[in-house]
Amino acid sequence: MKKTISSFVLAAAVLMGGTIGAQAAGEAIEYPDVHWSWEGPFGTFDRAALRRGMQVYKEVCSSCHSLELLYYRNLQQIGYTEAEVKAIAGDYEVEDGPDEAGDMFMRPAEPSDHFASPFANDNAARASNGGALPPDLSLITKARAGGADYVHALLTGYAEAPADFTLMPGMNYNKYFAGHQIAMAQPLGDDYVEFADGTPATLDQAATDVTTFLAWAAEPEMEERKRLGIKVIIFLIVFTGLAYALKRKIWSDLH
Repeated sequence: MKKTISSFVLAAAVLMGGTIGAQAAGEAIEYPDVHWSWEGPFGTFDRAALRRGMQVYKEVCSSCHSLELLYYRNLQQIGYTEAEVKAIAGDYEVEDGPDEAGDMFMRPAEPSDHFASPFANDNAARASNGGALPPDLSLITKARAGGADYVHALLTGYAEAPADFTLMPGMNYNKYFAGHQIAMAQPLGDDYVEFADGTPATLDQAATDVTTFLAWAAEPEMEERKRLGIKVIIFLIVFTGLAYALKRKIWSDLH
């Protein structure tokens, strides 16, 4: 227990110190600029990328990171059939109850359930990760400065530490993480997954696809919001034209 607490304190101190040190030194980390299909007023999510990203999350990320704000039924928005969603949800168990005896029990997840967490509670998550708490990924692309570019850069930024860099025990070097020391080991690499659609699973492809999926998870309503915004703009343009025509008609009569 003491070892776990010490590891957590050490990791927290390193991360906080690295962040503060980078800020104090005025270090500005620039992330590679990635063209995302959903950017701009007419941008939409690439459905194929979303499905591949979901596969990466399920096979790699979900062992440590939760996605608690997303429902399994939301997957139908990105092209999964109702049967596919039921099958995906059925692979997990969620707590339910109480039953007639007043006890909680576990049951297979259903489409109406939130994505199941990989751990029973935060303490269990810390115990399984050397004292560090893996963040929930539901809003990760909105919660971090740099958004999707940051997530993609972090996933592709692992490298050997420079010879003059002191890497703390248990930490990993990452070019794009503040302080360049991160407790999470490199989660992705070439051929870590085998995409169902046959797309080559390079590190960059996997990172791009899972980042796309996480961006959608943070804003599953984004496309509908954009469509509504375009309709409102069109309405305002038409209304402005009619108002201008009416104004011209009224003033022409007065003159």
